[in-house]
Amino acid sequence: MFATCKLVFVYVTLGIPAGVLGIPYSLIVGNTALLYRVVVGGIVRWGVQAAGIRVAVAGRERVPAGVACIILPNHVSNLDPPVLFPEIPGMAAAMLKKELMRIPFLGTGMRLGGFVPVERSSRREDAKASVEKAVESLRRGLHMLIFAEGTRSKDGRLQPFKRGPFYLAMEAGAPIVPVVITGTEKMMRKGSSAIMPGVARVEFLEPLWPKNFTTREELMAAVRERMIAALPEEMRPLNLEP
Repeated sequence: MFATCKLVFVYVTLGIPAGVLGIPYSLIVGNTALLYRVVVGGIVRWGVQAAGIRVAVAGRERVPAGVACIILPNHVSNLDPPVLFPEIPGMAAAMLKKELMRIPFLGTGMRLGGFVPVERSSRREDAKASVEKAVESLRRGLHMLIFAEGTRSKDGRLQPFKRGPFYLAMEAGAPIVPVVITGTEKMMRKGSSAIMPGVARVEFLEPLWPKNFTTREELMAAVRERMIAALPEEMRPLNLEP
């Protein structure tokens, strides 16, 4: 638990002052670039390092320069967002649970940064509203981080994909950059808050452009095939569910 305490200590002691000073400044200047650099490029990265996690990155150059992309990783641990966010070139937002937007300072900062709250319901209207907000963020030049499976895998193996990211890609015409994350599933397991220091590996794969696919199902199948090929055998799905 010592590693967890160090990560939380960094985030609390540095994150609160950053929010108190950075959010009003961002509102005044109408730009969140400085706040993003301080929080994501600095505090988030420092917290990961304080917990004894080393991040090994490959393929960052595959993210198209000057193009807002949908960054689509697998999801095996609560460590995935802090490990991945600082490694994404440029600025990125994310689609996340609406409840997280209610956290003081953090929620305000995420709204300013173009993050998109997702309502936990099956209503078509809610899903459509989330996609429209995500399209707006992409048009602002922000990458949109969405976990392909929607939730963490229980056993580390790739789970079935949600269809929303592929609908968003077709709507916005934004390329999908698949990402495979390995190592974090052993550092912080689902249901546990204990962090085990180690090496987290992040690999950005070649982008796929929706204009090259007739349907979102074809796009989803191509992305999934590419991610499966890049994952180690023990993290591949046991069957070929879509």
